[in-house]
Amino acid sequence: MHRLLTGRLKVENLTVAIADLPASLHGTKIVQLSDFHYDGIRLSDNLLEDAIAASNQAEPDLVLLTGDYVTSDPAPIHKLVLHLKHLQSRFGVCAILGNHDIYYRHSKKEICTALTNIGINVLWNQVIYPLGPGLALIGLADFRSSKFKPASVMKQVDAATPRIVLSHNPDSAEILQQWRVDLQLSGHTHGGQILLPGLSPLPAWLPTLTRLIPKPLRRHVPYLRKDSRKVFQHWEWAQGLHQVGTNRLYVNRGLGTYLPGRLFCPPEVTVIQLVND
Repeated sequence: MHRLLTGRLKVENLTVAIADLPASLHGTKIVQLSDFHYDGIRLSDNLLEDAIAASNQAEPDLVLLTGDYVTSDPAPIHKLVLHLKHLQSRFGVCAILGNHDIYYRHSKKEICTALTNIGINVLWNQVIYPLGPGLALIGLADFRSSKFKPASVMKQVDAATPRIVLSHNPDSAEILQQWRVDLQLSGHTHGGQILLPGLSPLPAWLPTLTRLIPKPLRRHVPYLRKDSRKVFQHWEWAQGLHQVGTNRLYVNRGLGTYLPGRLFCPPEVTVIQLVND
């Protein structure tokens, strides 16, 4: 099967001001990579190598991976980590899992083991302080998982402490408004994959498309299958930086691609600089 149309990699740069950020962390640089779907079809080795090179060129203090390393079968993770082990940063690489990483009962263990074996710290409802006690990093279980129970995790962090939350599915931002989230990093949406200038991502038009296309044909059209319509709700958050209540959410467009490919929605490496608010 031929690899899908993706477009050229784009590096997105943004600056995020965080209240109470320690002076020692002003200027901290973070790289986010997401949604690899590494299976020989949805992500080429060339694009993957370009993304890793772009990450290393940014000279980050921390690299954060926000899930979906594989598509269904976890076996490709063993080839993927041969690439990911070349990621460079001052304080390491941290990761969470996405919905595709827990597709089968054995997927979670196999993927976590492979990532851990190359020194990547996989977080599953955990809090760590890789940059010191002045900034918490919280990694949550996937939003659609039965293990997504943020209350027990968020209460581990002092209310006065700034925090970055890794949560694969941006829909979780709605629930996370109950707690302080200085910056939530998510993926999952692939940016919507097909963007027409001036319009919302194609999946946002699902209700209209569903009415227009005869029911027997819907299962043959990407995005219109019943399971696809449950994947994501807040298409207004499909990519980029958003204010969700008092919290901020950034959604990475990812590297991998599903049918029918990408249009005006290039794969992404995100470089984030943290500054004092």
